[in-house]
Amino acid sequence: MSVLEVKTLIKTFAAGGMFRSIGKAKWAVNDVSFQLNAGETLAIVGESGSGKSTTARLAMRLLKGDSGTIYWGADDISSLSGKALRQRRSHIQMVFQDPFASLNPRMKIWQTVAEGLRVHQPELSQQQRREKVAETLQLCGLDASGLDRYPHQFSGGQRQRIGIARALIVEPKVLVLDEPVSALDVSVQAQILNLLKDIQSAKGLAYLFISHDLSVIQHISDRVAVMFAGRIVEQGTADDLFQHPQHPYTRALLDARPIAHPKERQSLAVDANETTEATADSGCAYQPRCPYASSECAQFDGKLHVQNSGHNVACLHPLPIND
Repeated sequence: MSVLEVKTLIKTFAAGGMFRSIGKAKWAVNDVSFQLNAGETLAIVGESGSGKSTTARLAMRLLKGDSGTIYWGADDISSLSGKALRQRRSHIQMVFQDPFASLNPRMKIWQTVAEGLRVHQPELSQQQRREKVAETLQLCGLDASGLDRYPHQFSGGQRQRIGIARALIVEPKVLVLDEPVSALDVSVQAQILNLLKDIQSAKGLAYLFISHDLSVIQHISDRVAVMFAGRIVEQGTADDLFQHPQHPYTRALLDARPIAHPKERQSLAVDANETTEATADSGCAYQPRCPYASSECAQFDGKLHVQNSGHNVACLHPLPIND
């Protein structure tokens, strides 16, 4: 059952400074569609500026898209605002990247975690809210003895557990996790990822997981969507995509991972004279970096095409399966 679906989502931002626009608007998200089912993890991966975090914020309606449709369950929330949107916020919650910046330093932990209850369950007494916060913190691996402590009295990993508890307190169907472990030590990252998997198993939650770290993505995701220049350029199961990448950009991302031995790398060489940050304004945006680009790529519509078993790729020259 789908708990989150976006269709043909588009978002542009004006180029230039704060007070004036220069030139034409820039695509942040361009014709993005995906579906997230109950109990699964869909990861969105891409380089900085690829549009992955903007896509997450659009799906949450923290940003309003220029066009496109967003469903939370069966509800079309694309045009909702104000009270009507707030009433449905319990369906989807977010865990932020920085556990140090995402908590109010002036609020006690129980007050921070209970904020959502004041909006979505106002009938609860203060004692009932404290009890529910204690239960949720325990689910996240924290002792209830810390209810009246402040954020500065906790470590980074503990603060992220508090952030997860704050998201869980209103019993959402979907968690959006925007780089939730990138600010943590490696050993703590593993603990948080295992906690998220345990919570998902216990509650049947769906995760929209945003990250640039492919090792994290491989560990936690069921399906992966690869974004480049505002578009999804490849989408498939995690196993299939990591074993058989078919878009040259996906292969380049995988080749950039740290590896145990250089002989294990299958390099996709790009001409050293090419600007590695370049993107094309028309056709396939990856043309300037792609060693397989042809004249036809300048006319490519950027649409995803099914290759096999639901593995989709937006490329006129997909890599062979045995490459």
